[in-house]
Amino acid sequence: MINIAVMGYGTVGSGVVEVIRTNGSLINERVQDEIYVKYVLDLRDFPGDPVEEILTHDFDTILNDPEVAIVVETMGGIEPAYTFVKKCLEAGKSVATSNKALVAKHGAELLEIAREREINFMFEASVGGGIPIIRALNSSLTADRIDEVIGILNGTTNYMMTKMFFEGADYAEVLKEAQDKGYAERNPEADVEGHDACRKIAILTSLISGQHVDFEKIHTEGITKITTEDMKYAKKLNMAIKLLASSKRVGDTFSVLVAPMLLSEEHPLCNVNDVFNAVFVRGNMLGDAMFYGSGAGKLPTASAVVADVVDAAKHLHRNVVTRWDAGELELIPNAEAEHRFFVRVQGRSEAQKEQIREAFGSVEIVETEGLEDEFGFITEVMTEGTYSKKAEAFPEIIHMIRLAD
Repeated sequence: MINIAVMGYGTVGSGVVEVIRTNGSLINERVQDEIYVKYVLDLRDFPGDPVEEILTHDFDTILNDPEVAIVVETMGGIEPAYTFVKKCLEAGKSVATSNKALVAKHGAELLEIAREREINFMFEASVGGGIPIIRALNSSLTADRIDEVIGILNGTTNYMMTKMFFEGADYAEVLKEAQDKGYAERNPEADVEGHDACRKIAILTSLISGQHVDFEKIHTEGITKITTEDMKYAKKLNMAIKLLASSKRVGDTFSVLVAPMLLSEEHPLCNVNDVFNAVFVRGNMLGDAMFYGSGAGKLPTASAVVADVVDAAKHLHRNVVTRWDAGELELIPNAEAEHRFFVRVQGRSEAQKEQIREAFGSVEIVETEGLEDEFGFITEVMTEGTYSKKAEAFPEIIHMIRLAD
């Protein structure tokens, strides 16, 4: 028997217990042993829930029990999750977590502790919910040098962008609907400002580079400035607007960005709609691959956590190598990153268009019905710094959106 403890009995934690109870026989067959939930840690009580039989309010009960081999952390946030996870690893207990904030900030350190003690720190559910992208990068694609990862990594914003595109709804309207349906929190900042996706692409870039990526140094923009007018231009261009998290190899480092981007209809991520997530990967041998599925939700995320428990159970007292060292990777400065840009401009005179051509070079002019007092244009490839400098001369610019490669 392999005893585990679950720290946090919220949405994901209760889902972990449910997955183990529902699929226990199948899980045990795959582990070739019995997985048993010995403790659940939470500050709250749950009258009438069978979990009361194994509920504890004292972390030390788990820490000091030598029979607990694997700990699941689904508390969220940095503290006390970081302190608890670190102590568990130092005590020789493997840990599986869904906590993207914890992994993005302390992943390299916690992996090093696990390596030193021949145990494991696993975090499949921290990126993409039920999509097995981390295991793919760590195990299935180890013969490749990964040159690019680009993904729709936040279901809330993807739901909102989908509604705005297909129904013509405005930002405030779709945000309220997302909150009413439980897709967005009352305080939606982590989702709509791109912070959630930023932490996830930092984790993925750390894994493919083997060095620590500081998420606070990633240029991040959310969807709060996207309007119904932007969506009209997207339709005119046969494109879609998605909040993308992008990481692209440039020499010995990476250019990393989180921002709304225009995707052509041929792009594999263009038709990923609603609350679904997808991750597009380009390897130097594999070529292109895409991983698609439920990026959040109780059971999909819990399924990914339990998959880590299974993996940890198969490798008790043997570390599964994960390339992610503490040395920080210096990213390409955002000003040096190259894109094409779609730009909206107030007015529609021929003189304006000529000035745009003189400043930006060869551009594609875009006009659409219903927006008679403005136009758009698409630039050639240029650096962010070059675009910003040129745009300073045009106070009539309304908005800019980058084009995905």
